Amino acid sequence: MLVFKFGGASVKDAPGVINLGKVVSNYSGKQILIVVSAMGKTTNALEKLTHAYVNGSDDLHGIFDDIKNYHYALMHELFGDNHPVFDEVANTFVEIDWMIEDEPHDDYDFIYDQIVSIGELVSTRIVAAWLNHNDIACKWIDARGYIHTDNTYREGSVDWDKTKASIQKDIPTLLEKSIVITQGFIGGTSENFTTTLGREGSDYTASIFAACLGAESVTTWKDVPGILNADPKLFTDTIKFEELSYQEAIEMTYYGASVIHPKTIKPLQNANIPLLVKPFTNPDAPGTIIKQNATNNFTQPVIIVKNNQVLLSVSANDYSFITESHLSEIFACFAKYHVKINMMQTSALSFTACFDYTADRFDKLLVSLKENYKTKYNNELKLVTLRHYTDKSLQEIVGDSTILMKQTSRNTAQIVIK
Repeated sequence: MLVFKFGGASVKDAPGVINLGKVVSNYSGKQILIVVSAMGKTTNALEKLTHAYVNGSDDLHGIFDDIKNYHYALMHELFGDNHPVFDEVANTFVEIDWMIEDEPHDDYDFIYDQIVSIGELVSTRIVAAWLNHNDIACKWIDARGYIHTDNTYREGSVDWDKTKASIQKDIPTLLEKSIVITQGFIGGTSENFTTTLGREGSDYTASIFAACLGAESVTTWKDVPGILNADPKLFTDTIKFEELSYQEAIEMTYYGASVIHPKTIKPLQNANIPLLVKPFTNPDAPGTIIKQNATNNFTQPVIIVKNNQVLLSVSANDYSFITESHLSEIFACFAKYHVKINMMQTSALSFTACFDYTADRFDKLLVSLKENYKTKYNNELKLVTLRHYTDKSLQEIVGDSTILMKQTSRNTAQIVIK
């Protein structure tokens, strides 16, 4: 039994959906569960829609119309003017119509999850319809009925026992009859509200289903030839890894490598399920395999770049030393507002942390910290991490940039730069 995950870039247009069908048809006779992300940049567009709704923007309905028109145009290209999927998609979009007719809920994260999750629901409806239209038997299921989470919106924590029981109860029987297709990124609470598992969380969804079903492997289909040592959009001399260990993959994703969601690896490692990262446009290419006993050969450093960073320094109002009790209070604030620290340092009088900028969370964090501490920050920064670095490679990356914070260890160097 195989688990496939197709990202938004893979299904951004009609040729992409058609190609997905061709890839799947190469595995006839295999039991396959497919996880699909929202199409193209739909998640970004739905985030924009959510912001417009919460802030009472005049272009709310224009943004929503653009999202719907994009999907309808894609369906017209695939199915012509008449197919049941048009009604299925329209009925799914109605969930947003109902929501934006009312006043916004107080909890932004709750609103975000109810709106942004629609992208995955729509994309899987379209892909399932296309597969069935081409005689590839496919059963659509709603991931919210199988992946059970708590009420931490935008960062749902999976209830593994309940999730495993739900998945094992129904899905093996469904897989005996047809391909099963479901959504990435989303789960459901006990109150039947939608949660999301964190941005770009579809890889994690695939690993959850794979671990619960004892899959042979997970393949995530990307618009790159495999896992590279750096982003090819930023660096010209990238190399592809033939294989990586679970440990190295976890380190890379922890520091921000975007090719795989950070939570993806651990469930697969626990179940000893290999993860393949393969090129969507060349399915016969080997890609990269992540497995237990991989040979890691780092002839060049792994370079991970995270933009839109904040560097925040916190110090006591009375200039006293930053002690363990201070750190406990500071970390509690970060945890309360779900702000993940990418890099941190302490000195006698201050604690400094680098993290991704998310407007609503940062504003709440800053207000909370200012109750007891002095704060200062810089934004619009860049965090560069080098795994298996050399002094020469680090210097080449830094160049003439202004370094605001730097850390090095045996294997890893991190720098925050303007």
